[in-house]
Amino acid sequence: MVRIIFSRHAKRRARLYDISESTVAAILKNMNLVQGEHEIVKDVPGFKYPLKIAISVVADAVTVITTYPLKKRRKK
Repeated sequence: MVRIIFSRHAKRRARLYDISESTVAAILKNMNLVQGEHEIVKDVPGFKYPLKIAISVVADAVTVITTYPLKKRRKK
C-alpha cells in the first residue's frame, strides 16, 4: 500500500480548480511508479482539460506537489 501525501500547495490548487483528492488518488493507484519525480498528464471525465499532476516518489510514499488543469495540450 502506497501512502499518498498532498503538499499544502497541491491542496490549494486542487481546491482552486475543484479537483478532489480522491480523483488524484484514483489516478495514482492505477500507475506503476518508481522512485523520483514525475509529471503525469491524464484526461479525466468531467474536466474540460487534462489534469497535470506533479509528484515525488520516495520509498513507500507519493507526495503530490501540485495538480491543475493543463490548458495547453501536449503534442502527440
